[in-house]
Amino acid sequence: MANQASTKPPKPAKQPAAKPATAKPRLLAGGNPQIAKADGDAPVQAYIAAMPGWKSDVGRRLDALIVRTVPEVRKAVKWNSPFYGVEGQGWFLSFHCFAKYIKVAFFRGASLRPVPPGESKDKDPRYLDIHEDEELDEELDEEQVASWIRQAAALPGWKP
Repeated sequence: MANQASTKPPKPAKQPAAKPATAKPRLLAGGNPQIAKADGDAPVQAYIAAMPGWKSDVGRRLDALIVRTVPEVRKAVKWNSPFYGVEGQGWFLSFHCFAKYIKVAFFRGASLRPVPPGESKDKDPRYLDIHEDEELDEELDEEQVASWIRQAAALPGWKP
């Protein structure tokens, strides 16, 4: 019976395990969600939903404030951060999670009045850092942020 062929069918090749649809995005350094680059509201909402702890609520409030202030806003996730812009003008704002705060970047912030408080090594960008105990609770703070958003959206934006 030597050299007799086996009658067993070949084993199917192993397929990589599919990720469950409910898998949460991985958090990078400082708790920043890792979201694939994509245009539109859906990836931005996925980023915001994945922001850890108190940051998710602030992200929702920032997103809603931006949409109320600039109804025609264009959204995308790039470099693991939500970006907001105006079609044909470029991006005017993004935000990013760090361990103890959220950094809101105004790409032409040096042109805003008053100038947002966080300085940059570059001449144009300015930042607003939001810490847990400094959420946008006071109407004046939200009004100021809305004013910066309105001003930033009216300027030519950043084009990578």
